[in-house]
Amino acid sequence: MIIGYAKTSTTEQIAGIEAQLRELEAAQCKKIDHEQVSSVSVRAQLEAALEFTREGDVLVVTKLDRLARSVADLMAIIQTLEKKQAGLRILNLGMDTQTPTGKLMLTVLGGVAQFEREIMLERQREGVAKAKAAGKYKGRKPLAAELRQEVIELAANGVTKTQIARQLNIGEASVYRILATNKKA
Repeated sequence: MIIGYAKTSTTEQIAGIEAQLRELEAAQCKKIDHEQVSSVSVRAQLEAALEFTREGDVLVVTKLDRLARSVADLMAIIQTLEKKQAGLRILNLGMDTQTPTGKLMLTVLGGVAQFEREIMLERQREGVAKAKAAGKYKGRKPLAAELRQEVIELAANGVTKTQIARQLNIGEASVYRILATNKKA
């Protein structure tokens, strides 16, 4: 069976997901899993597609970056498919892991894709540093002083840190940070 997988990083990318679905249908995929989640999130539909895949099946994606976050992630996906004796096909590259050449090329291109991502993240960090130096990037706004006082009072009354975080709708790490700062003062 030919199984398709499509992904975009945000729900706003409607045209992107629709284009992928059209390509997968044109590739004669009998089953298509798709999702619109960040690449750092759990990709439940990818996991479902990999779980569904059986011996002799082929998982099809339109582009390499729609499938894997890194070379390690790509290799893990390929290993999962190999254990099931299934293949992987990437449409825009005309690549198929069922051939030795296809597997080699996929590994090389995965490395290039990871390199590009790391360069992009490095540029992003440089941009943030430059904005900070220019006073244009302030970071997250600190919690209001009255909220800090509320955390301290709740903790003094024996409320757990987890309960404080839930009650005030803030992160547990913020509760720990406020209480640690209060101890130093």
